[in-house]
Amino acid sequence: MHELFYAAVMAFIIAIIGGPVIIPLLRQLKFGQSIRQEGPERHYAKAGTPTMGGIIILAALIVPAVYFAGSSLEVWLALFVTLGHGLLGFVDDFIKVVLKRSLGLKARQKLLGQIIMAIALCYIAINYMGRQTDLWIPLLGIHVDLGALYYILIFLVLVGTTNAVNLTDGLDGLAAGTTTVAALAYAIICMHFAKPELAIFCVALAGATLGFLRYNAHPAKVFMGDTGSLALGGALAAVSVMTKTELLLVIVGGVFVIEALSVIIQVISFKSTGRRVFLMSPIHHHFELAGWSENKVVTVFWLVGAVFSAIALVILAVTQSGGI
Repeated sequence: MHELFYAAVMAFIIAIIGGPVIIPLLRQLKFGQSIRQEGPERHYAKAGTPTMGGIIILAALIVPAVYFAGSSLEVWLALFVTLGHGLLGFVDDFIKVVLKRSLGLKARQKLLGQIIMAIALCYIAINYMGRQTDLWIPLLGIHVDLGALYYILIFLVLVGTTNAVNLTDGLDGLAAGTTTVAALAYAIICMHFAKPELAIFCVALAGATLGFLRYNAHPAKVFMGDTGSLALGGALAAVSVMTKTELLLVIVGGVFVIEALSVIIQVISFKSTGRRVFLMSPIHHHFELAGWSENKVVTVFWLVGAVFSAIALVILAVTQSGGI
């Protein structure tokens, strides 16, 4: 338990110290965020704020994870998936921000990288960690063997989670705060399944994102960019795979799911009927345009994330006690 505390504190301190070092460097390199013209007008003032600040989160995560749990293959695999997605995000940010190509990486290039990571995650988990190709069903407490389809499931978990976190990263502190809550929930889940090293990874992730909030909370001094959002999604997805709680992640990351669904619903509605369900998607912009302040939207979404995490932990406890 002491190592959990020390890992979280170390990650938090590294993020706090790293901010004043990395943010001026990003500003000096002119890694400034461009704001989409169709977004809320109040966001125009954010143009030029340094982005790619996910580097701060990754640096703060790696050090305590390796120091306190470097002997664990699970932690190294989680770091591989996290850093791999962070690299994809970094390249995407670099193309958009530095090379001024607004679309960044092509979709097929991102998918190729994620396919490689999904295959590596599945292969190592199955062949070196004794995982099976089964899917655990919460509440029912049963396992359904998916066989080769399990690889497809993991790919969908990775793509879905990373894209959902990426969509959530639209307001100051929203994605970082929500991830902090989800990471703490997964630390508890890891301890429940007797995976203390993976729990250390989770609390280090929580400490890193919490420290990053010192500079990302409204008014943000730095944005995480795709460098951070894809990495955070990859981290949560990897932990869910290694704890066999892929379906529970849907609840722990309930805010991310709602954000993604709001975009899907908006697109389907507009293309099929010409009407918009929300004032703007993702849904956090809907509440902004409805008159909520940015701080209010973020705070409410953090609380909703905490409620989802609590529900997930209750479901886990009920399932482990014999199901419904």
